[in-house]
Amino acid sequence: MAANDYMIFSGSANLPLSKKIATRLGKDLGLIELKRFSDGEIWVKYSENIRGQDVFIIQSTNPPAENIMELLIMIDAAKRASARTINAVIPYFGYARQDRKDQPRVSISAKLVANLITIAGTDRVVTMDLHAPQIQGFFDIPFDHLYGSSVFRSQFDRFENNLVIVSPDVGGIKIARAYAKLLHCGLVVIDKRRPQQNMVEIVNIIGEVEDKDVLIVDDLIDTAGTFVGAVSALKDEGAKNIFGAVTHPLLSGEAIERIEKSNLSKLFVTDTIDFSNKQKSEKIKVLSAADLFAEAIRRTFNNESISSLFNIDKG
Repeated sequence: MAANDYMIFSGSANLPLSKKIATRLGKDLGLIELKRFSDGEIWVKYSENIRGQDVFIIQSTNPPAENIMELLIMIDAAKRASARTINAVIPYFGYARQDRKDQPRVSISAKLVANLITIAGTDRVVTMDLHAPQIQGFFDIPFDHLYGSSVFRSQFDRFENNLVIVSPDVGGIKIARAYAKLLHCGLVVIDKRRPQQNMVEIVNIIGEVEDKDVLIVDDLIDTAGTFVGAVSALKDEGAKNIFGAVTHPLLSGEAIERIEKSNLSKLFVTDTIDFSNKQKSEKIKVLSAADLFAEAIRRTFNNESISSLFNIDKG
C-alpha cells in the first residue's frame, strides 16, 4: 500500500455503519482480529501492515463498557505498529452525560474517557452530536464535532409552514434554535425538572404548539421516559403531528414499548448506534450518517477544511 494512503478499521460496536462508511469511500475495511479470551479479556491484532499509514478507527462507545476498552486497545495496537496518524471516529461518544461534578463525590466520566482516548495515542477525534459540546475542551488533541441536522433536514423541509421545533429542556435550546433557523420555523421550550436519574417531571411548555406540527430534537434517547413525557404534554396542549429527530438511539429498557404506546407520529434516528438486535417499531425510522462520516474522513486525510460539515449556526 502506498505511503500516502489511508486505512479504515472497525471495532465490533457498529460494524454495519463502518461498512457503509468504507463503501462510500470506495474502500474495504482493513483486516483486524478482535478476540475475547474465555474470561472476556480483549485481544487485538492488525492483520496487515499499517506502518506509516493514516489509520481511521471507527468505534462507538455505547454500553457495554467493553466497547470503550476495545477502542483503546485498537488505538494502542496501531500506535505500537507505527501507524503515522491514528484517528478515532466515534459516531456516539459514550459517558458524555457525566460531564460535570453536579453533586458531591461523583466522577466526571466524560473527562476520564477523553483522557484515556488521548493517552492511548489518538491524534484526532471525530464524533457527532455530543451530549455536552463543551466536552470538546476535555481533549488536548484536534477534535471535529459533526452535527446530525444535515442528516435529518430533508425529512422536514415539507413541514416548514406549520412546523415548530421543540427543545426538550433548557440545555437544548441552542441546538433547537439552530434547527429552527435551518427550517425557518418557530421555537418551543419544555421546562422540566428531574427528581432523579431517568425520571422527569414536566413543568411548563414555553411557546405555542396548538394545531402545529411539532419536531422534538435531541442528541440521544435512552429509556424514552423524558421523550414520551414531552410527547404527552405537547399533545395535551393541542399539537397536531409530533415527530422526533434524535441522533443516538440508545433505546434501553422499555424505551421501544413506550414509543409504540405514545402519540408520536414518527421518530427519526441515525445509525450511530447499532440496535438491529432490538425490537422493531414502525414508529422508528433509521437514517444513515455514513455519508457525513465518510466525507469527514476524506477531508481529514486530504487536509481539507471540514467546517462545512460541522459548522452549525447556534444563533
